[in-house]
Amino acid sequence: MDYQNLLLEKNDGLLIITINRESKLNALNSKTLGELKEAFQIAYDDDSVRAVIITGKGQKAFVAGADISELKDLNELNARKFSEEGQEIFNGIENCTKPVIAAVNGFALGGGCELALACHIRIASVNAKFGLPEVTLGIIPGYGGTQRLPLLVGKGIANEMILTGEMITAERAQIMNLVNLVVSQEDLLPKAIEMAKKILNKAPIAVSHVIDCINASHSSKNGYQTEANAFSSAIKTEDFIEGTAAFLEKRKPNFQGK
Repeated sequence: MDYQNLLLEKNDGLLIITINRESKLNALNSKTLGELKEAFQIAYDDDSVRAVIITGKGQKAFVAGADISELKDLNELNARKFSEEGQEIFNGIENCTKPVIAAVNGFALGGGCELALACHIRIASVNAKFGLPEVTLGIIPGYGGTQRLPLLVGKGIANEMILTGEMITAERAQIMNLVNLVVSQEDLLPKAIEMAKKILNKAPIAVSHVIDCINASHSSKNGYQTEANAFSSAIKTEDFIEGTAAFLEKRKPNFQGK
């Protein structure tokens, strides 16, 4: 499909989604959110896609927040819909059965920080900045930030970040477990691709089960039961037979996702 605000590149099982609004610091407007929803639905449905990387165009911003020109026109009724629709899209990313890596190339503020939080793994460039500054506008995060941030950094740090609205550096984000890795701007996408390829070499069904089980640990599901069910399901796969055979035969496995 042709997108107005996204660039999509697919190669060897990897889909790279670039938010392409560089002149607006890749801010999320309704059009961009709709395109993200479509792109992730395609990724979910396309069996040839086994991992996703999402990043922003340029070197200044991953996503510098929501589009303020749209925010200013909200009222109490449509604000609830605005929040719920964004939550639905980001929940879809978090619950995607294929790993999603955020390559944070600059400012990740407001909705941009929330987008990164919804991804399974976050890699940041040294110039990246993270923040949820919504209180400075008289509102709060509306795309899941108040729920996902405490799970990663703890309640105290989450309160500090959201209540002060201040930005933090990539280095501090790594210390507080908000990001997995900090690299140079030049190494950001190559490192994200390298990590994605490591995952692509693993059994696809097992990978999807892991994502589901980890998500269950902070949902209403019984996480231990979800894990036991997934373990039992994985045992039935051809990938398990191949994986154990390859181990015993001292060779690399050839997983087929079956």
